[in-house]
Amino acid sequence: MEHIYIAGTIIFTIYGQLIIKWRISFYGSLPDQLLEKLFFLIRALCDPFIISGFAAAFIAALCWMAAMTKFDLSYTYPFMSIPFIFVLFLSAFCFQEAITMTKIIGMVLIIAGITIGAQG
Repeated sequence: MEHIYIAGTIIFTIYGQLIIKWRISFYGSLPDQLLEKLFFLIRALCDPFIISGFAAAFIAALCWMAAMTKFDLSYTYPFMSIPFIFVLFLSAFCFQEAITMTKIIGMVLIIAGITIGAQG
């Protein structure tokens, strides 16, 4: 049952990353001028979806804290690579980002690392 904390960390991290990427794209590139940057960030921070992304990050942190009370860091930390895998494929699906051979090799190495790390 305690693995729910690890799962929560992973799920909320993935959600936060994807939702912020999705919504920030509506605002365009970060302006060069300082005052314009400030208005850009304020406008983005008022977006309910971006707020939900930050809330997800906070919930992920709470789940992580709970997981730290149940497991050794050396056991749980390899699981924190899982969001990289999901974000890679979901960003390709949702945002048409390229999946290159280099990225695939990196994901295979991450999966191998998770598998090996979770054994000990």
